This record gives sequence, structure tokens and C-alpha cells, in this order.
Amino acid sequence: MYIRKATPEDADKAAVLTRLAIKEIAEVLTGETEEERILSVLADLFRKSGNRVSYENTLVSEHDGQVSGLIIAYHGKDAESLDEPIVKQLRMKMKDPSVTLDKEAEMRDFYLDTVSVDPNFQGKGIGSALIQYVEGYAKHKGYPRVSLVVEKENEAANRLYGRLGYVEIKTIPISGHEFRYMVKEIEEPPVTGGPF
Repeated sequence: MYIRKATPEDADKAAVLTRLAIKEIAEVLTGETEEERILSVLADLFRKSGNRVSYENTLVSEHDGQVSGLIIAYHGKDAESLDEPIVKQLRMKMKDPSVTLDKEAEMRDFYLDTVSVDPNFQGKGIGSALIQYVEGYAKHKGYPRVSLVVEKENEAANRLYGRLGYVEIKTIPISGHEFRYMVKEIEEPPVTGGPF
């Protein structure tokens, strides 16, 4: 397995993997309900820079030259600005200036937005490898905490995240569904006070 930065050329496969992972949220992000249109808009967003599902925020795994999985991640402090172009597009499409997206990432967290593995490659540790790769990046950057959200019903993902050391700290609503907000401390917070 090989992990690399995504490129705009990965857009079509990335759209399929993203849709697979985020389910109904893809309809909210794209403003579409027809599968072909959802994938088309996701691929278009992926090719563009400066939005949450852009290739710029994505790593992909490869097996024998085929993209086998992806992970989309960014810092929580950037979440609002990364949502801006998507919100703008949705407001124009819906002709509704009040359209917004639900807040997912906490300002202090490095946020794992989407983790997806092609069903043909599942069970090979790809999801874990992608997550651990991003955790290493977060640690290198000095980010103290990594977070993600997961549907309560997604038992396999909940088991995986628990095994990787993520703990639920709250429940948040996203697109009308309840999600577990899970965090993992990457570095010990600095100790303040004391005699030294």
C-alpha cells in the first residue's frame, strides 16, 4: 500500500468514495438528490481548491496503481472558510441566502472529515493506516487533538475508532442525524503552574 497526496485527477474515484462515506450529507453538500448529479458536483468540488472536499485536503491510498481509499482532513480553525464556497454555491442553486451547513469540527481540533475505503479493498487495514498517517501529520504540526464524527449506527466504524484510541465527548446533529464526536489526544497538553 502506498499513501500519497491526492491530485485533481483523482476526482471521479474520490467522489464515489466520499459519497460512500458521507451518505446523505453528500446530498446536503451538493444540493442534489440524483446519484449522477451528486457524484458530478462532488468531483467538481474535489478538483477545485479552497473547499472542504478539495484534493488539497485529501490523501489517497493506492494498491497496484488503483486508489483504494481516501481521507479528507483539515484543521478545525479552517472549517468555516472551507465551507464558504460550498455554502455560496448552495445559496445560488437554491436561491436561498439563509442556507448554511452544520458545524462539525471544533476550532482546536485537526479534523478527520471523511475516511473511506473501496469495498473491494476492505479488511486490509487501509482505514487505520490512513488515520494513523494523518495522526502522524497532526503530531508533526504540533496539533494536540484529532477529532472525527461517526454515526451511532455505524458499528464497524465505531469499533475501529475505539480501537484506535478515539473517545466520544459529545453528540452533534449533522444534516438531521445524530453523530458521535470523538477525539484522540495526540500530544499531552502542556502542564501549567507548579513549582518549576
